[in-house]
Amino acid sequence: MADFVDGTAFNHEQGNRARKLFAAVVLAALDDAIADDKKYGNGPDQIARWARSRDGREVLSCAGIDPNERVVEGLMAFVANGVRTSVALSREESERRNAAQQEAAAA
Repeated sequence: MADFVDGTAFNHEQGNRARKLFAAVVLAALDDAIADDKKYGNGPDQIARWARSRDGREVLSCAGIDPNERVVEGLMAFVANGVRTSVALSREESERRNAAQQEAAAA
C-alpha cells in the first residue's frame, strides 16, 4: 500500500513538472509573438495562428489550458498589449496595474 501511495505522489509530481514545462513553452511563444509584433506588427496574428495549429493546441492542453477560441482571443489581447511575460508576471507590474485601477475607480 505504501508503494502505491509513493508511486501516486511521484506521478502527480511528475505531472505537475510537465505542466509547468509546457506552460513555459506557452510563455515563450507569447514573448516571441510580442517580439514579432514590435518588429513586424503581426504578433497577435502569429500567436493566433500558433494557438489554432495542431502543435499549439497540444502544447496548450499539456499546459492545462483549454485551447478554445476564448483563450486564443485572450492570447491575442495579451500580445497586443506588448508587455513581455516576465514583466507582466512581476510583482511591481501587478502593483502598478492595481494602483492604476484603483485610481480610475476613485475618479
